[in-house]
Amino acid sequence: MAEPLRNYQARVATGARADAAIDQGLRAYMLKVYNLMGMGLVITGLAALGMIMLATTSDPSQAVATLGNGKMLTGIGYAVFASPLRWLVIFAPLAVVFFLSFRVHTMSVSAAQTAFWVYAGLVGLSLSSIFLVYTSASIVQTFFVTAAAFGALSLYGYTTRRDLTAMGSFLIMGVFGIIIAMLVNIFLQSSALQFAISAIGVLVFSGLTAYDTQKIKEMYFEGDDVLVAGRKAIMGALTLYLDFINLFTFLLQFMGNRD
Repeated sequence: MAEPLRNYQARVATGARADAAIDQGLRAYMLKVYNLMGMGLVITGLAALGMIMLATTSDPSQAVATLGNGKMLTGIGYAVFASPLRWLVIFAPLAVVFFLSFRVHTMSVSAAQTAFWVYAGLVGLSLSSIFLVYTSASIVQTFFVTAAAFGALSLYGYTTRRDLTAMGSFLIMGVFGIIIAMLVNIFLQSSALQFAISAIGVLVFSGLTAYDTQKIKEMYFEGDDVLVAGRKAIMGALTLYLDFINLFTFLLQFMGNRD
């Protein structure tokens, strides 16, 4: 009886060590995802602040254009926000994110990470226009509200035992619906439709934050080599970054105080 008991105890101990190793590897993987995402947000914020500082002025002698709310644009600001160059600023991030999404499986980790940094910087340039519309205080307030909501939703997605796959499929359909509604509203210019888009957008990207966190967690595999694990971490960071940015912009339309 003693020998079978020792064998059983050995198997239990081995299984416990294996589970501990998997848990430790998963924590390290998720930490890397969040660190990459956080760095992307920092780059976006710095790019947005840098652009708005170059684009606006309080000196009328340096202004080449004045907006309806009194904001004065420099030559750089006019080129980025008022000239045809603005379309490049708007669509360049989209081109980079599609490139990264389709090519990440053939890229080195350093190249994929660089592409992510470039994308985050371009998003910052595009998002800098919010400083022309909303007060700085309301932008900062909305950012912290978004960070708190994102943290809670991501924690739920990480810890819940509920399978969120069905919800995620429904929410992804909601994203396509939002895109179509936004394109339609370019022509309609309906404030009621814009309000509805913002409300639905907050709900959709709140749900996607939890769903994507669970999906990223489930993508972890202990046997992945450094290259595969690195690519997975970058794509996970990109996914959560997009959830955060979209949640922030939709919340800003509710909470932001216009200049």
